[in-house]
Amino acid sequence: MTIALDLIALDSLATLVDGLPAVVLDSAALLPGPAGVRDEVERRVARRAHRPRALLVVGLLRRDDTWPTSAGVLDATTAVMARSLRGDDWLGRSGPAEFAVLLDGSADDADVLAARLTDRIAGLGFPGLGAGAGIAVLEDGVPAGEVLRRATLSLTTARSAGPGTVVRYRGAR
Repeated sequence: MTIALDLIALDSLATLVDGLPAVVLDSAALLPGPAGVRDEVERRVARRAHRPRALLVVGLLRRDDTWPTSAGVLDATTAVMARSLRGDDWLGRSGPAEFAVLLDGSADDADVLAARLTDRIAGLGFPGLGAGAGIAVLEDGVPAGEVLRRATLSLTTARSAGPGTVVRYRGAR
């Protein structure tokens, strides 16, 4: 099952509940989770590519050691992510503090988007909050699980290098 989320609805929902103190809104919880991300990657891998496609995984980095990431941070990050995407891009949560973006575009397009997202997340004003990103290109013949592994490996490398780092999987040369 694929769950589609109208990203504009996030702002509309926030407006709808504004002023109602008993309501706690966690817009990140409205996004498809890891199973939904895997399903969407599988769907896109199975579809014949007419143009380049990429998976971008953005992971939050925090200097504090609290867990889990607060709803306020996730809410603000979700809003930044949603506002930064194009109409055909797809957004989901691949982990507790990770967001997955599937985009129709080249690896260079993914690099530009990743840099923009990590900058905007760092600029949210939460002390110690940053982000790193990993990118994997969807290639013909490469299964969804491998695409996810490549993006996650790239994110792990980016996180170890520090906030603002973007790593694209390039494979063995």
